[in-house]
Amino acid sequence: MAKKTAIALRNQVIYSVYVRNHTAEGTFAAVEKDIDRIHALGTDIVWLMPIHPIGEEARKGQAGSPYAIRDYRDINPAYGTRADFCRLVDAIHARGMKCIIDVVYNHTSPDSWLRNHHPEWFFHKADGSFGNQVADWGDIIDLDYIHNPDLWDYQIDTLKMWASIVDGFRCDVAPLVPVEFWERAREEVAQINPDCIWLAESVEPSFVKENRDHGVYAASDCETFRAFDMEYDYDMKEYFMDYLNRKIPLSRYVEMLLRQEMIYPQNYVKMRHLENHDNPRARDLIPDMARLKNWTAFMYFLRGSMLLFGGQEKAVAHRPDLFNVDPVDWNGEGTEDLTLLMQSLYAIKHDPILADGQLDMKADDVHDVATILYRKEGRTCVGVFSLMANEARVPVPAADGVYQNRVDGSAVTVENGELIVEGGPVVFDC
Repeated sequence: MAKKTAIALRNQVIYSVYVRNHTAEGTFAAVEKDIDRIHALGTDIVWLMPIHPIGEEARKGQAGSPYAIRDYRDINPAYGTRADFCRLVDAIHARGMKCIIDVVYNHTSPDSWLRNHHPEWFFHKADGSFGNQVADWGDIIDLDYIHNPDLWDYQIDTLKMWASIVDGFRCDVAPLVPVEFWERAREEVAQINPDCIWLAESVEPSFVKENRDHGVYAASDCETFRAFDMEYDYDMKEYFMDYLNRKIPLSRYVEMLLRQEMIYPQNYVKMRHLENHDNPRARDLIPDMARLKNWTAFMYFLRGSMLLFGGQEKAVAHRPDLFNVDPVDWNGEGTEDLTLLMQSLYAIKHDPILADGQLDMKADDVHDVATILYRKEGRTCVGVFSLMANEARVPVPAADGVYQNRVDGSAVTVENGELIVEGGPVVFDC
């Protein structure tokens, strides 16, 4: 874990913007017009998916993946100019939010500036041709950090350039780039921006093993935490999906979540999410709105920061295409506005007890109800989440009486040491 990581990051909500598909226009200027709404939703950090030019060679789809980058130091002209980008960042800052951008350092497009000017900095196959070490990533070629110290200098200088404009970086497949590179990058970027935020797209443990089995470098979550403030919670993805698909009981999933408190450094920060640009929409995974509201509240209440992907607040079921122009249909059939729910959850997320309180979790496998407890200095904050939207009576450490549900202001009753759950998420103090 980065030694200087502040656990206050556990109280932060991150909002991911896919510039091409966030609006019909697909520009920085159009995103800027939406910043007030994004801020009002309850957002601390705006993450812009890659802002750089996209390669032409081996392009997938009509528009190409924004993760097949042609030039790390330039702006995608389809999104606007550098001045447009800076105006967007200024607008984000003016609302008291921070802005982070995507850093895609494991690979570039096959026709990138680096490939044309420094072909020696790339991975080469046995026949000497360019290639990549992950077979299905056919629109990119891998960089080689192991044998090219000059590549480190170039990439870190690029980070320092952007760090003078933005507040941090979300680093794509960070475990495939040496942790030592990220440690040095963090140290040097701190000279420009000592408060820079570092978010790693860490990967599933099975993906780490698969790469290592094939002789490809891959860092574990524990190793990646040496350089980064936050990581994805992909170490929980298998258990999350297995529970959704009824392959394991809720207690097994909760057990693994609580295990994070024991295996990571004391100031670890996991970024919780129900969806992102690489995975199905939450509404697709959890079509029932009552269940989706419980799951949304559950993720907000877990230890760690919270990610929202543009469109999630309207329960959009369709995930925007990564390779084509495919704008979010904000008011399409089946959408439902979750803004009020997320605004109330944002206030709860910013409760300091969620950052440094003593954490415990329990599961009722019969009713599929998860209970999360935070305790500090005589205060207990209780979250009860009926993940199948069942009615139930759940034991809670509270005196009998009527309490106010912080999620929606409703009254909830504790009777004979049990909370009467009527199917919706409940958060209360006792």
